[in-house]
Amino acid sequence: SPYSYKTEDPAYAYAPPARIHFYDPQKKKIYLYVYKYKMKMNEFFQRSYTEDKAKKYPLKLFVRGDKYYFLGMKQTNLHLFGAKGAKVFLFGADYRGRDIFSRLFYGARVSLSIGLIGAAISFFLGVLIGSVSGYFGGTIDNIIMRFCEMIMMIPGFYLLLALRASFPPNINSAQIYFLLIIILSFIGWASIARVIRGITLSLSKQEFILALKSLGFSNIRIIFKHIIPHTFSYTIIAVALSIPSYILGEAALSLIGLGIQEPYPSWGNMLSDAMGIVKIKFYPWILIPGIFIFIAVFCFNSIADALRDSFDPKRKIF
Repeated sequence: SPYSYKTEDPAYAYAPPARIHFYDPQKKKIYLYVYKYKMKMNEFFQRSYTEDKAKKYPLKLFVRGDKYYFLGMKQTNLHLFGAKGAKVFLFGADYRGRDIFSRLFYGARVSLSIGLIGAAISFFLGVLIGSVSGYFGGTIDNIIMRFCEMIMMIPGFYLLLALRASFPPNINSAQIYFLLIIILSFIGWASIARVIRGITLSLSKQEFILALKSLGFSNIRIIFKHIIPHTFSYTIIAVALSIPSYILGEAALSLIGLGIQEPYPSWGNMLSDAMGIVKIKFYPWILIPGIFIFIAVFCFNSIADALRDSFDPKRKIF
């Protein structure tokens, strides 16, 4: 990213995407350069930007700029590209004059990691609890399944709001990040556990499981070594299908101000600036985070469909 997520310049509020020029007609030379933007305000207090063509600012690779920690360890200020003396907003700027392109990268770390980590935790809880419930049956099975049904009968988004509202509103963004992972995982594991319980019930009656019991194998060893591996063909698909719902859940909470807080970006809170139709009309580039959410959800759903086709024995052609 060419800038830090918190670098702002009010003089460039709602600046449009940068126009990158490829050819200099005066020098008859091909190279990448940009012009500075000049902002004007009309009588209706509407901003308009024009290029100041007095000076050209060439785009260069590996330029010095805002400080950041590379891989969270070493502090550096080297960026992949930039233009010294001019701002390069590839996707435009937001209401504070912050680069949307840079904030999309920082926001991707939050939105995508919440989806992946939340799905992994739901996968672990769902498989473990579902296997235990189906294997032992009886009272344990009844208690666990009734609890799962209580979670599943409440609409997911309302349960998400209720759980988030039960925590203090003044916690910082790092705490909110881990809180969202816990909340999304708590909502998602029940449906996986219910299906795994059904698979385990059928597996526990198989002859090889009965043989293992007669040979004196412990219940823990049977569950972890012989039952859970047989459920992976379903759980891998279920987890891949659940990742988009976690991404959308985080985006929905951040959009209404209950998720990641400013100045830390996520794709959800970046979209909060696009709540008004007037802003969308005059500054349509503020909808770009929504496009990235759509692409991410579409890609994860496509991966899940491909995995389902791969693991489905009825679709295999010999």
